[in-house]
Amino acid sequence: MIETVLSKNKISIRLTDERWTHITEEHCELAGMRLEVLETIANPFRILEGGDGKLLAVREIEKGKFLVVVYRELNNDGFIITAFLTRRIKSFNRRKQVWPQ
Repeated sequence: MIETVLSKNKISIRLTDERWTHITEEHCELAGMRLEVLETIANPFRILEGGDGKLLAVREIEKGKFLVVVYRELNNDGFIITAFLTRRIKSFNRRKQVWPQ
């Protein structure tokens, strides 16, 4: 199954079963959070630049705990690469913020 959501740039971002399996195998704490991952793309707190053209959507899911979703936008298509939870949000402050500007 493939689910899609629109990014802030109005690009359709897809999450495939293969990617979801990869994400939950590497980050088992995200099992059951598929909708939260998609919601983070659609309604992030902020979006940061990643390496190699990747974007990082960040959303606080509880006090001091953040969901980070790494994705890529290509022309009129996009896809989720991975996602993870972190409390170390200060380490992301070195990155360029691309939304909101």
